[in-house]
Amino acid sequence: MLHEDRHPRVSIVIPYYNHGKFIDEALASIDKFDNKDIYEVIIVNDGSTDAFSNERLEELAKTGLYKIVHQQNQGVCIARNNAISHARAEYILPVDSDNRLRAEFITEGMAILDSRPEISVVYSDYMVFGVQNGLRKSGPYNLQRLMLDNFIENCSMFRKKIFDDLGGYDPYFNRIGIEDWEFWLKVAFAGHRFHYIEKPLFDYRISEMSRTIRLIKDKTKGDVFSDYVIQKHKEYFGHQYVDEYFLNKFKPNFIGFMGKIVLRIYFPKMYQRLVNKKKLRKYL
Repeated sequence: MLHEDRHPRVSIVIPYYNHGKFIDEALASIDKFDNKDIYEVIIVNDGSTDAFSNERLEELAKTGLYKIVHQQNQGVCIARNNAISHARAEYILPVDSDNRLRAEFITEGMAILDSRPEISVVYSDYMVFGVQNGLRKSGPYNLQRLMLDNFIENCSMFRKKIFDDLGGYDPYFNRIGIEDWEFWLKVAFAGHRFHYIEKPLFDYRISEMSRTIRLIKDKTKGDVFSDYVIQKHKEYFGHQYVDEYFLNKFKPNFIGFMGKIVLRIYFPKMYQRLVNKKKLRKYL
C-alpha cells in the first residue's frame, strides 16, 4: 500500500495516454521487485480519451499501490515533469506505460549511484519486442557520440537533483518526440557523468504506431531537432560543423573520399592494411 510516511529510494515515473491494454504488463514487471518499500510508482494520466484506459486507472488507484495523477492532455514532456514533481525519492527511473522494467535495474542502478557520487545517470542495454525483436546495445558513454545521435534511452536512472537543477524536460519536444535526447545533452553540458551497464535492464515495445517508427518515417523532425538545439545550446552543440567537416573533405577529392568510405564499410581489413602502411589516415 502507499504510505506517505515511508521514504522510497527510487521513484518510477510513468506517463500514460490511452495505454490501458499495456499498463498491467508494465506494472507486473515492476512489481517483481520484492522490496516494495524501496520504490514508489507515479502514473500521470495525460488526458486519456479511451474509456477503458481511464477505467483501468480508476481500478489501479483503488488498490492503493500506485500514485495516480491526472492532467489535461499536454504531452509526454509535461507528463514526466509532473510525475517527477510528485516524486519523493532521490533517484528517478522513467518507464513508458507500454514497456517492461527488469527489476534488477532498481538494485543495480541504486548501487552505482549510492557508491559513486560522481555519477549522475545510469543507463543500460535493452531488448526490443513487438514489430521488431532483439538486443539493442547502447555502448559506452562519449559526449561527441551523444551530440551526433541519441544512444541513451529514456529508461535510465538519474538523480532527482540534476532534474530539479536543470529544469526537466523541455516541452518543445512534445512536437518532435526526442525529448530524452535533449535532456541528456543538457545533463552532459552541465558536466554530469554517465555510467553504462552492459546488459539489458528493460524491454522496449515497438509497434506500428510507436513514436520510434513515426520518427524514422518523418525525415523532417531530425532537422527541426538540430535547428532548435543548435540555437538553444549553440556554445556546445553543432551538427552544422560535422556537415562542414565532411563537405570540406569531400570537395577536394571526390573519388578518393568515396573510395575511403567504400573501403571502410565493405573492405575493413584492406583499409586497415593501408592505414598500417601509412597509405591512408585512420579516420575520415
